[in-house]
Amino acid sequence: MRHALRRLRPRKLRLRILLAMVMLSVPPLILLGYISYNISKNTIVRNHMDNNEHNLKTASEVADLLLRNVVNMHRLILANDQVRADLKAVGEDGGRILDVRAANRLQNVVVSNLIDTRHIDSICLFDRGFHAVCYGSTDANAGIYASPQGRLGISGSAWYREALAAKGRELFFANNVLQASPSSGSFSSVKVLRDPSDYETIGLLVINLKKSMFAQAMNDNQDSGFLVLDPAGSPVSVVYAQDPALVQRFGDANGEEEAFRALHRMGYLTIGYRNDTTGWTFLHVVKASRLLQDSTRIGLATAWFAAFIGLIALLLSLFVSGSITRPLLQLKKMMIDWSKGNGEQAQRTAFDEDEVGAIGETFRRISSENVQLSERLVHSKLKEREAELRSLQAQIKPHFLYNTLDSIYWMAVIAKNKEIASMAVALSESFKLSLNKGKETIPVFKELRHIEHYMTIQNLRYKGRFRYVTEVEPALMSLEILKLLLQPLVENAIYHGLEPKIGEGEVRLTGKLQDGMAIFTVEDDGVGMASQEQTHGGYGLGNVRERLALFYGPDSVLTVRTAPDEGTSIEIRFRPLDIKEG
Repeated sequence: MRHALRRLRPRKLRLRILLAMVMLSVPPLILLGYISYNISKNTIVRNHMDNNEHNLKTASEVADLLLRNVVNMHRLILANDQVRADLKAVGEDGGRILDVRAANRLQNVVVSNLIDTRHIDSICLFDRGFHAVCYGSTDANAGIYASPQGRLGISGSAWYREALAAKGRELFFANNVLQASPSSGSFSSVKVLRDPSDYETIGLLVINLKKSMFAQAMNDNQDSGFLVLDPAGSPVSVVYAQDPALVQRFGDANGEEEAFRALHRMGYLTIGYRNDTTGWTFLHVVKASRLLQDSTRIGLATAWFAAFIGLIALLLSLFVSGSITRPLLQLKKMMIDWSKGNGEQAQRTAFDEDEVGAIGETFRRISSENVQLSERLVHSKLKEREAELRSLQAQIKPHFLYNTLDSIYWMAVIAKNKEIASMAVALSESFKLSLNKGKETIPVFKELRHIEHYMTIQNLRYKGRFRYVTEVEPALMSLEILKLLLQPLVENAIYHGLEPKIGEGEVRLTGKLQDGMAIFTVEDDGVGMASQEQTHGGYGLGNVRERLALFYGPDSVLTVRTAPDEGTSIEIRFRPLDIKEG
């Protein structure tokens, strides 16, 4: 993934800066515009839903007042004794039907009770034989059921069966049940009239209402997206529509839910409210594109603004990237001139006082110093040749010393002086181990042999006063350690601990491996010291401490424990270089 990104990354620094500026400015603006557009859209939709839900609720309540007047009209007409007597009389003599007197009584009931008839298209009262008298417009009649043949169809009609099943409750139908055309401008309220004394069916009352009443219920709202739907219809029944063309968009929908889905698919937003009296749905419909015009304008404005900012970012990035890459190109040219040996041209390059200029000045100074270093290198090579010659001469001195000690040894043997012979051998071997052929490290067993030779010389000097004991684990014997690391500790024990002591003394050297650390301890039973501060003045111990830290790092430790007349103990801990942690 990382390699793929590297291949896609532009090779030129200026183009990278350009892309970075554009990416840092344009995407946030686009994201901000998208968020602003969605927030404004959601706010507009939410406000629209809230406002229209309130409007629909108000319209439903206004419609309830008008419809309850119709319900009351049903009940007033049934409660009139004369009208009820006329209806019952029809069934008693068998040949009597409703006549003009019944029509006048119906009109008197409506007029005398001051019933608001503005939205009433007609009122038709049917007897048990379905003969009707009607009140309303000048041509008010029973419509398709006015003829003898039509009266026979009432008992088999779906609306009449529903009215019978309602058992005297007022029902509302989406269309005028007395008209053949479903597109008439009125709808019906039907009630089967029953005698209150014995609940016998004595007639039928149909009140036809003008659908324009719903426009008044909407309080003169000019929005063409208001509809009243009957959810029981299949296909869906439209009671009222301010825009009849809107009905054609879902006219074949089977049920209210399918009508809603059809409108949503066509880009409409809908909100409905259920009317308590009729159970119908008061529906408000609006085209989403028209409602969201403002949020669309916000989105377009944001897009143009993002494009403008992107152009500004492009121009700024060209200027900024040029100010950055120009001195870098100067620096590159200076380096090329210097690499080709044209140092004078590189020295004449001028830089601004900025970070790149500081790098250029530094490179110019380095190139100048490089020339001086080259001259010094030639001079040092000459010195090195001279030092090699001196080194060859110095190698002659150890051989001369070995030969001299060897001569002393044989002279002591001839003179039968064993002490001088032993001291010469010990000194010779000690000298060889110290030189160690120029190597910095030495096996532990050789370092111990070096200490033994040293103790031999000291016991010859001090008539055998010192006893030397070693307890070193076999695993440490072949371990490579820094040469002359332990011998100075033993020498320190002799000179500062045992030499001032009266009588004999002992030096004990122990060594072990613990948790990957080599631990060596040199103890003596000498005079000791009153304070550890005295150990810092000695050259030998300080030299060991410095060499230990330099060679083995900060993990190494040198610890001194001492007390007057109790001796001294020096412990060193370090992690050997040839032991790896498990």
